[in-house]
Amino acid sequence: MKKAIYIFSSGELKRKDNTLYLETEDRKNYIPVENTSEIYIFGEVDINKRFLEFASQNQIIIHFFNHYDYYVGSFYPREFLNSGYMILKQAEYYLDKGKRMAIAREFVRGAVKNILQVIRYYINRGKDLAQIDERIRELEGRMDDFNEIDELMAIEGNIRECYYSSFDKILENQDFKFYKRTTRPPKNNLNSLISFGNAMIYTVTLSEIYKTHLDPRIGFLHATNFRRFTLNLDVAEIFKPIIVDRVILTLIGRKVITKDDFEQDSEGLIIKEKAKREFIKELEEKLSTTFKHRQIGKNVSYRRLIRLELYKLEKHLMGEQEYSAFVAGW
Repeated sequence: MKKAIYIFSSGELKRKDNTLYLETEDRKNYIPVENTSEIYIFGEVDINKRFLEFASQNQIIIHFFNHYDYYVGSFYPREFLNSGYMILKQAEYYLDKGKRMAIAREFVRGAVKNILQVIRYYINRGKDLAQIDERIRELEGRMDDFNEIDELMAIEGNIRECYYSSFDKILENQDFKFYKRTTRPPKNNLNSLISFGNAMIYTVTLSEIYKTHLDPRIGFLHATNFRRFTLNLDVAEIFKPIIVDRVILTLIGRKVITKDDFEQDSEGLIIKEKAKREFIKELEEKLSTTFKHRQIGKNVSYRRLIRLELYKLEKHLMGEQEYSAFVAGW
């Protein structure tokens, strides 16, 4: 199975014959092209056209992040599985208010169900989250009352704010208080990890979309506008609680990441490289973890699970099977 490559060093990415490598001041680090699915670049890296041509030929996606770990963009090779038929279907369902709303509501429903699974997981481990659980279920019960995307996103935002407040009771760590959700820049350590983790799952989902017939530019919950990609934001909502949030809670709970792994500069809070490496290590372990899938009766990894979700969406758009979002069954 192909793997992701993460680059934190500064240097120049180059092609030599049928090989890619990162050249730094003191060494060359070769990249196994045949085993690489995507490259995540966090360091200051120079790239030339020859490198990009070879990456495109090998269907290698390249994701770029800036100094503050904000997602900058992706080099998305020529879509080798794109289907004109599927693009038209996505556009048809997006332009039909009822059809779009049905898909968007299912994305949010799946996200909320998985949020509740996380809450229930920690209740079973003695955490006092009953009131938060009750409040989220109350908000969930109001979802069907709304027929506008903005209203649906607003209720989803309220649910997430309530959910994130549970982290204080789960972690019981003064160095990782939630307070409220803040971005660009995140105001504290916990918000920095949430933002970093969300950016990672957005790009993981984007990479999986590339392996399907779907077009990432046409989403349903998030508005399709001048942003490059939206479908990955939609689908990632389902998986953030059971992948990203579990990684964050595990790393802080085990004290793998502490307050010393952050530093403040003039423009915002920065996660130090060591902590980013630990986060990505735990994330990759989570994505490669397998479990018995109830519907198909086989063991699948969480990364494969994201692709299966996209296949389900394809079937829905083709009128073969109504889409139902994945809900974890721990």
